[in-house]
Amino acid sequence: MKIFKTKIKDLLIIKQKNNVDKRGSLRETYNKKILGHNKFIFEYCTSSKSNALRGFHFQYKFQQAKYVNVLKGKILDCVIDLRKNSKTFGKTFKIILSEKNCLSLYIPEGFGHAYYSYDKLNIVYYKLSNYYKPEYESGINVLDRKLKIKWPNRKKILSKKDKDLPSFDNFCNTYGYL
Repeated sequence: MKIFKTKIKDLLIIKQKNNVDKRGSLRETYNKKILGHNKFIFEYCTSSKSNALRGFHFQYKFQQAKYVNVLKGKILDCVIDLRKNSKTFGKTFKIILSEKNCLSLYIPEGFGHAYYSYDKLNIVYYKLSNYYKPEYESGINVLDRKLKIKWPNRKKILSKKDKDLPSFDNFCNTYGYL
């Protein structure tokens, strides 16, 4: 595994080693010694159909650092920095994560997270630093034009909950920051 820094402080890309032979593959997805984060206490896995767009999600209390891996398929993963006093507050970062490129993303606390699914079946595996607390969950609308995010030019499938999420300006007025 190799770690690469991004232009956003503490947001990391991890290149995983994938050992492939005629039987299949073995991929090391997490190594505490390399990533150096030992506070993951909760894990979950999502599956998404093609053209599904999820997010931006966060917890305004009991914030979660996330370690995101794609076990099957391909996604366009996107985060927005919502941290107080961050030089990159309101800035977004996008990256393709897939089973083929073996990249993962470490997202520190204080970020909103979203992704778009390309393939027929996309399986995304998460490690998190805090438990899911739906009563403290909120988000920002992924289609907010002010964010200037270029999602793939296809018909997107969004949940009603995600369609109804507030704008970035509304987030700033309600929370200010995370």
